[in-house]
Amino acid sequence: MDIDYQACEFAYTPRAAHEPKRHPVVVVGAGPVGLATAIDLAQNGVRVLLLDDDDKLSHGSRAICFSKRTLEIFDRLGCGQRMADKGVRWHVGRVFHRADEVYSFDLLPEEGHERPAFVNLQQYYVEGYLHERVQALPQLDLRWRSRVVGLVQHADHVALTVDTPEGTYGIEADYVVAADGGKSSVRALLGLESHGRTFRDRFLIADVKMTADFPAERWFWFDPPFHPGQSVLLHRQPDNLWRIDFQLGWDADPVAEKAPERVIPRIRALLGEDVQFELAWVSIYTFCCLRMDAFRHGRVLFAGDSAHGVSPFGARGANSGVQDADNLAWKLRLVVEGKAPHTLLDSYAREREQAADENILASTRSTDFITPKSAASRLFRDAALQLAKAQPFARRLVNSGRLSTPSTYLDSALNTPDADDFAHGPCPGAPASDAPVTAAGVPGWLLRHTGGVFTGLYFAGGAHDAQAFEHAVQLARDPLPVLTLLIAPPGQGGPGLLEDSAGLVAARYGATAGSYYLLRPDQHVCARWRGFDLQAVRGAVARASCNQTITEREPACTSA
Repeated sequence: MDIDYQACEFAYTPRAAHEPKRHPVVVVGAGPVGLATAIDLAQNGVRVLLLDDDDKLSHGSRAICFSKRTLEIFDRLGCGQRMADKGVRWHVGRVFHRADEVYSFDLLPEEGHERPAFVNLQQYYVEGYLHERVQALPQLDLRWRSRVVGLVQHADHVALTVDTPEGTYGIEADYVVAADGGKSSVRALLGLESHGRTFRDRFLIADVKMTADFPAERWFWFDPPFHPGQSVLLHRQPDNLWRIDFQLGWDADPVAEKAPERVIPRIRALLGEDVQFELAWVSIYTFCCLRMDAFRHGRVLFAGDSAHGVSPFGARGANSGVQDADNLAWKLRLVVEGKAPHTLLDSYAREREQAADENILASTRSTDFITPKSAASRLFRDAALQLAKAQPFARRLVNSGRLSTPSTYLDSALNTPDADDFAHGPCPGAPASDAPVTAAGVPGWLLRHTGGVFTGLYFAGGAHDAQAFEHAVQLARDPLPVLTLLIAPPGQGGPGLLEDSAGLVAARYGATAGSYYLLRPDQHVCARWRGFDLQAVRGAVARASCNQTITEREPACTSA
């Protein structure tokens, strides 16, 4: 039976008498981003103090669309399967203009992936599952009703003042991760701001409880007959709950429009008079596309909504925040453990600032198309929609929200540039591709064997396999170890090998016998070669951890 996470309240936990004066990492904010960051650090051996000023999980659906890449990250955090099982899986979207369907699209048309393109899952479930994972990690101390009211940076630590029901106390941290949302108190304490664009429009979110025969698809209407002149978005969620977003316009009264007598007629116009439903949650929102100028400020790192914000079209908010956590945690762990210089953290800021810019650009373009601000832009939009009905090329002009995709860090100086020719496959900076594999006769998935540490993929079947096995043993003993997975061709599995059971690993990586891919702990490719050269791999690991001077181009590892 599911827990009602919306009703959960958590007791304040007093500070332990034996608590150390200084913590390696303090994470502020126990939403999805803060929880993911803290879990990633703690399950890899770093002591973490997680503070939140509330005593409950989120209310209402809020973020509901979680992408394939985010689910793969949650797999590594130990709770992805629960989210995939509970969530409504979908990969098809439909776009309507007035009463007509313009076209449909498929976000994951090929087979051979463990995770779907997206699941719809209310944010309180995501937070609830992450919170339960927290309880299994002795390295992680989560304290509710603990508000950070003071923050001072020193050369070797950050001093924090925490306000609680029992009064205030002071603690120190080597590093602080600010994941405390769009109204970040940490950002305010440092006198920092986010900059960007506010959109002059209002939207109504209604969570509706009902039994309906709509498929598990994303439906988006432009100017529908039941809500003329505006747009509407429909998503199915678990528990017979449906999320409906109605565009209202800037002049809509944000208080009056939440009243049931205003909301219910809008829903009836969409669903029909005979459909029985009840309102579960209603909210009015406006939105901004903005970000901080820099995500690193000394020993304070910003992640999620505290660092950047986007419109809700395209499911880029929570997904990009979790991917912030994925990028930051392994780098912060290596720095705390003394295995990398603190300047590695600059690459977090640079890579995720680039990702934020990509998301903001995509989100801004979506919003401008969905909510045209002039008669001319509306004329262009409607013409594009009409043309797209019959002409597939015009569908690229239609923008109902470009859906979240993981960033590729093409310009990251943690990458080792290609020296060999690859016609296709994930390039340095790209997230690794998943595919089915078999280990010791048991079917599974490639990405389940990666992450957390540097991982090599060696494609066996060539003349140098014996030497490659020796290299793999040596790399596993290095100060920054590399776990090398030996990928065998279909039908050639055996002890210590992952069999490429469907041939999709080699196909998706453009690999031939002897090829070698090096993955970072966050499952992004940082180097690849057509042959397995021990010293080349060691050099790429040093580069990716900022443990060597980078001379080929502008250094990434410089002080913030």
